[in-house]
Order: sequence, then C-alpha cells, then structure tokens
Amino acid sequence: MARRDYGTGSVYQRAQDGKWVGSVAAGYTASGARRRITVVARTEAEAKRKLNKKRLEVEEGRKTIVTGRTTVKTWAAEWLPIQERNLRPNAYSATRTAVQRWIVPTLGPRRLTDLRPSDVRAIADAQRAAGRSSSNAAQAQRVFRKMLKDAMQEGHRVPAEVVATKLARMAVSDREAIPLDDLRALVPVIDQTGQPLRWATALVTGWRSGECLGLTWEHVDFTRGALVLSWQLQALPYNRAFRPASGFRIPDGYEVRHLVDAWHLVRPKSKAGFRMAPLPPAMMDAFAEWQEVAPANPWGLVWPTVTGRPANPKRDREEWQAIQATAGVTHPSGRFYHVHECRHTAATLLQDAGTDEHTIKTLMGHSSIAVSRGYMHVGLDGSRRAIAAVTAGLGQESERPC
Repeated sequence: MARRDYGTGSVYQRAQDGKWVGSVAAGYTASGARRRITVVARTEAEAKRKLNKKRLEVEEGRKTIVTGRTTVKTWAAEWLPIQERNLRPNAYSATRTAVQRWIVPTLGPRRLTDLRPSDVRAIADAQRAAGRSSSNAAQAQRVFRKMLKDAMQEGHRVPAEVVATKLARMAVSDREAIPLDDLRALVPVIDQTGQPLRWATALVTGWRSGECLGLTWEHVDFTRGALVLSWQLQALPYNRAFRPASGFRIPDGYEVRHLVDAWHLVRPKSKAGFRMAPLPPAMMDAFAEWQEVAPANPWGLVWPTVTGRPANPKRDREEWQAIQATAGVTHPSGRFYHVHECRHTAATLLQDAGTDEHTIKTLMGHSSIAVSRGYMHVGLDGSRRAIAAVTAGLGQESERPC
C-alpha cells in the first residue's frame, strides 16, 4: 500500500469488520488534546474520497471539523466557563440558570448534529408546563441559540434550521409610568421618609436602584449643579457560594471597587451609562443639607444605611413599597409599582415636558449612541432645562427635599 503524504491523513482496514477507516488531524480541543476526524467506508476508495473531503474542509476552515458525537450537555459544560469570563455577573447568572434549569434537563442527551427546530420549542414547552411566562421561555431560547452559534464557531455541526427557529413571543410587560395623580400623592409621603432625596432623585433623573445607591459624594458636582453617574452598587457572587475566601466572580475586563463583604461599585455596562443629571438649585441645596447629616461611611456613599453600610436593594424596594402603602397608591393591576418604574416615570415626564428625544436618551443612558462625558457636558444646559420642567411639575422647586 502506498504511503500517503504527511498531513493528508491515513487510511487503514479495520480487522474486526473489514471496513476501511480514514483519519486526519484537525487541530486541538479546548482542553489541549489533539483532535482527529475519522471516516468509515466499505471500500478503500470510498474511505479515501471521504477523507479527502474532510481534509479540504479542515484546510478551508469550514465549521465542520468537530466530532458529531457532542451532546448539548457536553457542550454546555464547555461553554458556561467561557461565558463566566465574558459576561457581567447578573447576565451570567441568568444564562447559567437557563442552561442548568431548562436547557440541559430538556435536551442534555441530544447530539448537536441531531437537533431539530422542535427541540428549541421544547424548551419553551417545558417552561410553560412549569407555569413560567413566555418572556422566560424566550430568554431561555435566546441563550440556547447563543450556545449553538458559539458551537458552530468552534467547529461543531449544528443544523442551520435549528438556529433559525422562531422564538417564543415575549409577554407584554405591565410596567408603566406612575400617573401624575399618584405621583402627587406620593410626594408628601416621600418627604416624610428618612431619605426623601433618594426617591426624588429616582423620579427626576430615572436612575436605576443600583445607580442611586452607588452614588458617592465625589460625584455630586456642586459647582456645575449636577450628579455624575460613574458607578453603581452591586453585590458580586463568590467563586464558591457562601465562601468569601474563594474570592469574587469577576469577568475579564470588568472594573470594580470592593466596598465590604460582597458589595462592590461596578462600572455602567455601556458608554451611554456614563452620564450627568443636571439638577435645579433647590435639589442641589437639598444635597448640600443632606451631606451635613448623612450617615458617615468610609466610601463616601450618599445613601448608606443608618449604620454606614451599603444599602441593600431589597430593603430599598421594601421602603418604596411602604411609601406606596402609606400613600394609598398601587399599580392598576393591584400590585405595588416596581422601583424600576421610577425610570419609566422620569422618561415619560421628560417627554410630557416637551423634551426632545435625543436629550431624553442622553439623560436616561439608554441611547444606542455611545455618549462621551465631554458630549454630555456640552448638552448640560438643555438637559438642565428638561429636568427643571420635570421638578416644577412635581413641585420640587417650591418644596425642597432634604
């Protein structure tokens, strides 16, 4: 038998059944082991034809160079650690939950090569059977599709029609802006809380809970009359649950400042998240007054607990619900308004005040355009007029929060 050229693979006849086997090197696996592709045929000529086809696919960099025996469970075990290094902690936690609770239990033994569109729908069916919303189902399906696309980039064979499968529809959210009559009922109750300025800021600027609770005094710019959003408060998970000595799960390139226990200040997730909120003089005066009596803490947090620790968003949420209960305000569905609905409210108030769309996007930090801090500084006057109109509508100019 003539020897094949080096690098073109090998062909041999298997003793146990007489079939011909071809084998060619195809790079390395994620663990560093040598990866080889094999083909089996009834004749030597057929084996050579199959092997040459595979070799050309390897040389041309086609996405068919990984063994077809990989299962969803096997790929998930390889894929999740990669996501842990790349995703923000909350995003990774949601991704891991979708994989471990829904994708692997539903499709774990299925080979990637054998997947069908019905398998994607099976993930949604499992969630519906468990009473989950279509939004949760769609989120798990999006995670699964990302898994499959990444698998294809790694060389695994995944049927194209599976990746193109239509996902479940997102449920219609009932989150909305708080009506003006309810806001006017909330304002006097807010004024009687221990930190009324915290809630006035949320309603006027639309900052998220972590953004408000992560505000430090160094980012209260009394000279320009504005708040600067550079950090947000977040509890990061330990590498091993309930084991502080194991360190924290921090993805690559993720900038953090450790405060105490699991509490950190983390950067906004996009450039648009870095922004300024210009406030009217009455609110800036209220910040100056609050600075004199605010609980001392080593990190300069504007709204810590009375003992000087970072505020827990759970307690923050409970206080917001207590304010609504005292004011007799509820969502039309009967539930309390979420803290995040302060953000919806701020955006709506800005729109009602006649603020242009670009200014609203800049103030809210959800623009698709990367807004630099220098650009925000240029637009400060227009933003200040917009927020002044909102605070006037809430009565914040005449009654200063303190």
